[in-house]
Amino acid sequence: MPVTTTFAFEGQRITKYLGVVRGVTVRAPTIVQGITGGLKSIVGGRIGAYATMCDQARQQAYDAMVQHAREIGANAVVGMRYDASDVGSATGTEVICYGTAVVVETRA
Repeated sequence: MPVTTTFAFEGQRITKYLGVVRGVTVRAPTIVQGITGGLKSIVGGRIGAYATMCDQARQQAYDAMVQHAREIGANAVVGMRYDASDVGSATGTEVICYGTAVVVETRA
């Protein structure tokens, strides 16, 4: 399914707007990621374990958004964005991926 951060697909016409679609996930580091990240934060530098966790969370939220779009009959999503926030005082992070589900004219 085509997804874009812009609000149009060049050369294609949007024929119907179906509304906002979203995918949400909440992730927390595994014990190994937490230990590795904690040690790395002492010496500084890129924390690869946390970067991996964040990338997995973004992918899960993206996949859920695309699934939501399919369920309501869309064949594309425009205006896609990500947002993230901490969940309470826990070490978890909520990631949301959202956009506008649309139907674009398909070329024969």
